[in-house]
Amino acid sequence: MDRGAGIRYFVGMRVLVTAGPTREPIDNVRFITNASSGRMGVAVALDAAAAGHQVTLLLGPVCDDVVARAAAAGCIVKRFVTFDDLRVLLAGEFASTDALVMSAAVGDFRVQARAGKIPRGGGPITLNLTPTEDLLGGLCAGGHAGKIVIGFAVEALPQQEAADKARAEMAAKGVDYTVVNSPAAMGSEESLACIISRGGVALPWATRPKAQLAGEIVKLLALEKI
Repeated sequence: MDRGAGIRYFVGMRVLVTAGPTREPIDNVRFITNASSGRMGVAVALDAAAAGHQVTLLLGPVCDDVVARAAAAGCIVKRFVTFDDLRVLLAGEFASTDALVMSAAVGDFRVQARAGKIPRGGGPITLNLTPTEDLLGGLCAGGHAGKIVIGFAVEALPQQEAADKARAEMAAKGVDYTVVNSPAAMGSEESLACIISRGGVALPWATRPKAQLAGEIVKLLALEKI
């Protein structure tokens, strides 16, 4: 709804949130993954639902109590495990959403060849890893007019360098905002982070509880300058 020149106000949006890690199988009983707990994305989903948005949460392999909390808050919860699982879910959901908050920690690599079960007695093994595709870049490649897209980046760089790198990647993908985190955020209840927009800094660097950072992210859905 327009209420002023150059300002869009959004109420009751269809919000798609991704949260948690992906897992890529090594064999039938082992996998590679990352330290994501899903706390950040779940906090965004709960805050967005409390703000009156219709929330679909795409949730990776995390504790079952997280699923129960999201469902109790009114979120539609759909589960993924692997990169391919998440890609299929995003392909089915993205077109019908008003906003995407891409907070899932998507694995950058997968095992090239999966075995049945590698025996420990077989000696040292070598895993060949191949890069996964850029899910967010692929979704935004054709443009996303009328949608707000918020990405996440984890950078082990000085703050200014991390923000500059994320801003360049954001411009290349056409993303509206990027939440830039340090690696210490993985699995933690708080995050050293900033939010950058196309025009500058939407939220400065600080260490905040993830619930507080989630509130700042949801505010971006309620009011966006164009």
